[in-house]
Amino acid sequence: MFVYILECADDSFYTGVTNNLDLRLKQHEAGINRDSYTYSRRPVKLVFHQMFNSPLQAFDFETKIKKWSRSKKKALITEHYHKLPSLAKKNFKK
Repeated sequence: MFVYILECADDSFYTGVTNNLDLRLKQHEAGINRDSYTYSRRPVKLVFHQMFNSPLQAFDFETKIKKWSRSKKKALITEHYHKLPSLAKKNFKK
């Protein structure tokens, strides 16, 4: 299973999970589902993916990323892992 992040044409991010990354990217690019988030935001670009052996772990990670701020997602995408803890703390300061 793969968790992936796409950067959309409107500069937003889409996070998903799939067992066939190549096929899923082709589906996003082709715009086969008019109701999907990425349909009107094409073209899309794969900016992150991580493979998991366990579907449960993949779904858990996807759920976690979807709750993250844009800046935290960017830190993950750019492999600035050292920034993740401080960005998580910013989410709780309000």
